[in-house]
Amino acid sequence: MQLRVLGSSAGGGFPQWNCNCPQCDGVRHGRVRATPRTQSSVAVSADGHDWLLINASPDVLTQIQRTPALQPARALRDSGIAAVLLMDAQIDHVTGLLMLRERSSPLPVLATREVHDELAGSLPLARVLSHYCGVAPHVLPLDGTRFSVPGLPGVVVQALALASSPPPYSPHRSAPRPGDNIGVLLHNPASGARVFYAPGLGQVTPELLELMATCSAVLVDGTFWSGDEMQRLGLGTRSAADMGHLPQSGAGGMLEQLARLPASVRRVLIHINNTNPILVEDGPQRAELVRRGIEVAHDGMVIDF
Repeated sequence: MQLRVLGSSAGGGFPQWNCNCPQCDGVRHGRVRATPRTQSSVAVSADGHDWLLINASPDVLTQIQRTPALQPARALRDSGIAAVLLMDAQIDHVTGLLMLRERSSPLPVLATREVHDELAGSLPLARVLSHYCGVAPHVLPLDGTRFSVPGLPGVVVQALALASSPPPYSPHRSAPRPGDNIGVLLHNPASGARVFYAPGLGQVTPELLELMATCSAVLVDGTFWSGDEMQRLGLGTRSAADMGHLPQSGAGGMLEQLARLPASVRRVLIHINNTNPILVEDGPQRAELVRRGIEVAHDGMVIDF
């Protein structure tokens, strides 16, 4: 089983098109040692030919072009993307669906009932796509049931409701529901290995920490280094918690949570905002991650399990 990181940045990518924060301006002008990133998405395959796309980033066309495995030539028109799984209804995770509209058959889309409702209402991408390839919706169970992905034998997934926030355009923004945001547990039936993926994570519960401790790798929310990052830089008024993200630093932060996992668990931060100083490869925050044995995801990273 293989997981490929197609995009490792938060919404807007890195550098963000209109941002002149120290990281974005620095990487544009060569003053900062950092690597550009596209918006958050991964792909998983059991055979290396057919893939489950987890989140459809606005950068999906660039990501496909950079990943030959996603563009096989078995027919005149072909794709290695057999299905898409959506973890929430955020713009940076769903608008790439529009770029996949040239399919000759309905696109299988796996999501919770809550996310499907958003795609039929507040952000009606399913209705738009009905005029093109169409969508074949599959509702993800949140009761702990493991399920196989249609058209992808060998890929077994488990969806877990997480504490986070629905999109700003959702009518449920101020009253989150369990299915608004999920993490996924990816199982390799052959090896027994498991990988946990959660790019949007506002809280790590004892139960979730116990589950993460049984995984060979975890790829978790690396959006912000500090809770007041956007406010301190003058780029916003909301804290990390207000946006449904657990910052890395501070009491109870992601670094503290990851330190509780066994050394055998590979720990990777993903969905990294352009303001996060861990993007600076020779900076003190990155050095702190190295000291703690925590990796920073990058586009093109491969995890075999």
